[in-house]
Amino acid sequence: MGVFRRLSDLLKSNVNDLIDRAEDPEKMVKQVIIDMQTELTKATQNYGKAKASERLAEKKYLEAQKISESWENKAKAALTKGDQELAKQALAKKVKADEDVSNYKEMYESISDQTEAIGNQVEVLKAKLEEAKSRQAMLIARSQMADTKKNLAQTAGGFSGNSSFETFKRMEEKVERKEAEAEAFTEIAGTDGDELKDSFEQLEEDAKVDAELARLMAEMSGSAPEISADEAE
Repeated sequence: MGVFRRLSDLLKSNVNDLIDRAEDPEKMVKQVIIDMQTELTKATQNYGKAKASERLAEKKYLEAQKISESWENKAKAALTKGDQELAKQALAKKVKADEDVSNYKEMYESISDQTEAIGNQVEVLKAKLEEAKSRQAMLIARSQMADTKKNLAQTAGGFSGNSSFETFKRMEEKVERKEAEAEAFTEIAGTDGDELKDSFEQLEEDAKVDAELARLMAEMSGSAPEISADEAE
């Protein structure tokens, strides 16, 4: 009964309704197909058993009919010979056989109707399974496309907000300040270096001028200039 109840539920279910109720449509689509395939396999197996029971009931029904016909023929043969008592005994057997015929006929018709119903359900489930398989790729593609559009919209919406834009602008200003500070320090360092270099160059030049002045004065006075210890070196 469990198999047929689940089969009935699946036959009544709409694949799209099942997917709409799922948190993950892709997984649900695959699971629905797996479930339908499993139930179809079970239903097909039970349909085979039902067909076997139907054939057995039919066989019993036909055998009962043959037995009834046989006793009727025996009763006719007894009457032909003028033996009514023997004919009555044969007819008594026929009456019992007719009861079996009626019982087996009822059983056969009941099993036949159930087997036909199961067969129809199997065919419907087959059709639904094929439909689900043919629509699986389309449904998954639509689900993935919807997720992509949603994610893109959420991302774009997040960056369009004032807070995100203000943060970006603040970071840009911070970088600009750091660049300006770096340029200022570079200029300061460069200026100090040049002034220091100029000071040393000026000292060297003054020393040379003083030396030339002393030499020239010594020549004019006719005496050699005194050489300092630093100049001797």
